[in-house]
Amino acid sequence: MEKSRRGIQSIEIGIGLLVQLARHVRPLALKDLAKAAGMTAGKAHPYMVSFLKVGFVTQTDAGHYELGPLALQLGLSRLRRMDPVKEASQLIEALAAETGQSVAVAVWGNLGPTIVRLEEPIEPLHVNLRTGTVMSLANTATGRLFAAYMPPKTVERLLADELARLSYRTAAEAVLPHETFEQSLAETRKHGLSRSLGQPIPGIDALCAPVFDPEGHIVLGILVMGPAARFDSGWEGTIAKPLRKCALEISRRIGGGESQQG
Repeated sequence: MEKSRRGIQSIEIGIGLLVQLARHVRPLALKDLAKAAGMTAGKAHPYMVSFLKVGFVTQTDAGHYELGPLALQLGLSRLRRMDPVKEASQLIEALAAETGQSVAVAVWGNLGPTIVRLEEPIEPLHVNLRTGTVMSLANTATGRLFAAYMPPKTVERLLADELARLSYRTAAEAVLPHETFEQSLAETRKHGLSRSLGQPIPGIDALCAPVFDPEGHIVLGILVMGPAARFDSGWEGTIAKPLRKCALEISRRIGGGESQQG
């Protein structure tokens, strides 16, 4: 076991104050900030004086504190180095191991949701899915996830193209009726996950979770899929919970969080 490394306790305490400022939209009075950080105003005050000097925080005319230009500069510097797919790639292997299912990462491409990373469990899932696969907006959990959170006009255009293509195919490949499709999008926003049961591949179930950027825009879909016989497709099941946790952690790493929509 790695030996715990010695740190500087005062820095860790001060960071706690900055974290609380970051969690609140409005500037905070010293007493409220100190209370949120679990300390007295007298203890918090010297930290805030130092943070003011270096530009980590600023004060309003009323004397309330908010994050300052240095905090913004550091945050933007970190965001410029962020690659959502890279961050996701560091976590999906563990998700595949925990769930025992196949995990994929999708981004929004020119033709719609596109698989850019695939992680197989010990027993690979033999389906026609590989890097570069474009997922149906109407018929897949991944497609409906992006359709639920992308701008409606963007979705409408690609959905119309997809319907035109599918109109020439067999009945087995027919898309969901419009009303059912809209219901599935509402369900996705409600649960924060999209789900498909035996479609478009019979016997294969899937759950897909969104990753959001700092502005609340969807940037990735994290897909878990597997044979229906051993796939817990419940909204709060043994796959949904670690999937949500993984997607939220990726969002956190790129400066995002939960969507502001629904």
